[in-house]
Amino acid sequence: MKKKTTTALIVLSYIAFISLGLPDGLLGVAWPGIRNSFNLPLDAMGLLLIFSTAGYMVSSFFSGALVRRLGIGGLLSLSCGATATALMIYSITPLWGLFVIAASLGGLGAGAIDAGINTYVEKNHSERMMQWLHASFGIGITLGPVIMTLGISLTTKWQVGYFMVSIAQATLAIIFFTTRKMWKAATTGETEKHHVAGEASIGETLKKLSALLSMLMFFIYTGVELGLGLWAYSLLTISRHVDPAIAGFITGSYWAMFTFGRILAGWYTHKLSVKTILYISLISAMTGALLVSLNLGDGMTIAGIAIIGFSIAPIFPSLITDTGNRVGPRHVSNTIGMQIAAAGFGAAVVPSIAGVLARIYSLEIIPLYLLTALVLLFLCFTLSHPRSLKKSSS
Repeated sequence: MKKKTTTALIVLSYIAFISLGLPDGLLGVAWPGIRNSFNLPLDAMGLLLIFSTAGYMVSSFFSGALVRRLGIGGLLSLSCGATATALMIYSITPLWGLFVIAASLGGLGAGAIDAGINTYVEKNHSERMMQWLHASFGIGITLGPVIMTLGISLTTKWQVGYFMVSIAQATLAIIFFTTRKMWKAATTGETEKHHVAGEASIGETLKKLSALLSMLMFFIYTGVELGLGLWAYSLLTISRHVDPAIAGFITGSYWAMFTFGRILAGWYTHKLSVKTILYISLISAMTGALLVSLNLGDGMTIAGIAIIGFSIAPIFPSLITDTGNRVGPRHVSNTIGMQIAAAGFGAAVVPSIAGVLARIYSLEIIPLYLLTALVLLFLCFTLSHPRSLKKSSS
């Protein structure tokens, strides 16, 4: 019975992460249509991301307290319900202000469950399970551009994609509500384990340099990951004059390679060290970003986008799994929540700056900007690794 319950919880965790990925995958393809509908400037996406991230950061930062109060099952249900409501508002509102406010609700729905599920898997399962958890997110974010592209192709309306995903999210909210008792035992077990281990307070964790450095890495990484996903469609259609339908599927291929990379990582994580995986991933991603920046033709651009998607795939889950080595067991729960919050902040700030730069210069500045961010991430990891080794051996 215990094994069956554990398997069921893993499956439900994967479903939760598919649901998290879907809305993120919609925005990049929908954005040109949203801009036209509300008569917005190119960089207005930044406002949307800021409001979304505000909700995301609040809920993820305090995810530990939310899990203790609601249980993981209750939190999953509430999260999907909030996201479904936000997406439904997207699909029907004629007001840009209400659209932006709905983004905050969507962010609140996504943030807590992101941190909560990451903490559950990090503490109870292997790195392989962590990679596949995030591969599930990749499945959702891969399906997002495809759903939105098909919706626009069939109806010429971007709202249809958001409506379809809203219905799916509402269905998931019901599923998680009916299975909340399955999570209660797991949450209770974790709470008892935390009490015995003597977990640190949030204030103590914030004083650790390794925790702050971890937050910086997640800030940069997630900004790059989502930045290319959000701006690739605009870059291809507006600046490089690729057919919109083809550009939509190319954007989807970025997330498809991203998902494939995480699925594959689940098989080789036990053969390679985290350090090796991260260095290979970062160097390969920088190579892909360079190809996109050079604009050597559509073929090389597509190859570069695919390389980036595949290369960055293992980074986030590998850094999550390695959290305990960097900060120590007492700080794991707090640090994971803080990392997720920093990741959400980066997902808003980094792509928003890309939009500002694109308005000032051109969309062609975006791949160069993301390449620079990847170089900075590489340097941050290089600086953090000796400290990680020292911490692990102490």
